[in-house]
Amino acid sequence: MPDVILNLLPVREEEKAAFEAAAPDAVHLYAGRRTATPEQFAQANIVMGWPREDMLAQAPRLRWFHCMWAGTDKYAGVLPPSVLLTSSAGINSQSVAEHMLAALLSLYRKLPQSRDHQREHAWVDVGNLKSLDGAVVLVAGAGHVGSAFAKLCQALGAGCTIGLKRTVGGPVPGFDQVFPMERTDELLPQADVVALVLPHAPETVRFMDRKRLALLKDDAVLLSAGRGSALDQEALAEAMQAGRLWGAALDVTEPEPLPADSPLWDIPNLLITPHMAGGMRLESTRRNCIQLALENLRRYYAGEPLENLVSR
Repeated sequence: MPDVILNLLPVREEEKAAFEAAAPDAVHLYAGRRTATPEQFAQANIVMGWPREDMLAQAPRLRWFHCMWAGTDKYAGVLPPSVLLTSSAGINSQSVAEHMLAALLSLYRKLPQSRDHQREHAWVDVGNLKSLDGAVVLVAGAGHVGSAFAKLCQALGAGCTIGLKRTVGGPVPGFDQVFPMERTDELLPQADVVALVLPHAPETVRFMDRKRLALLKDDAVLLSAGRGSALDQEALAEAMQAGRLWGAALDVTEPEPLPADSPLWDIPNLLITPHMAGGMRLESTRRNCIQLALENLRRYYAGEPLENLVSR
């Protein structure tokens, strides 16, 4: 009986032939996240995409699930241990890194304040500004996104880029130095920029808590673009309302959407974007997604190790 591959990826008509060539003996089914049926999941040996958890649970024949995003924690209680799980970590690194850099430079140049003045039809000099030239950039989460962001900072003259990782196995592109997460409290007071690009995990919840926020320089910039759970938002609001930090930019919050009564909305030197740094907003991200899925499909049928295999 041939394998059935349920493909929920953003595949274009002209790209379907490539998937069918990578698995010529399989039956290929294409659907959208909202249009896939329980009958299709019931047949599938392989699922690619971002299905709802309850739909994926209706795939008793499933042997491999390839998630179209980096985060796979939402499927932790759904997949049996026998099912292979791969992620698409890295496909939107450039997109997220560029968003983080744009937010950082906007804060350094006080563009949010200038936009506020523009709306008031007021010509106001915002005063002193900042530059990345010579800055110490500390990135918690020295993975694909962190590496891409650090490279951009280096290109603009950052004095030192430091990465924090759970396990340090050697150099990481973009970073002058890489340290284990246990060195966080020692390094925070040195940083001009602190970027959080951490996944959601028990050990990352409230990673940037009240105590660690107090370790930051009064004129540091904080960026958060991994998961909202990594930051104590109440403590951040209190610190910034008290005049601490040059600025902050949050692309992720907890919960999402951010409640309308959150004090974060009203802090003038804080940028909030609705989890838009990544996603499929860039065509290059979509292409990366398709290319990674095709490569893993080739590897699967060749009996080779899969890329981005998630340990469970």
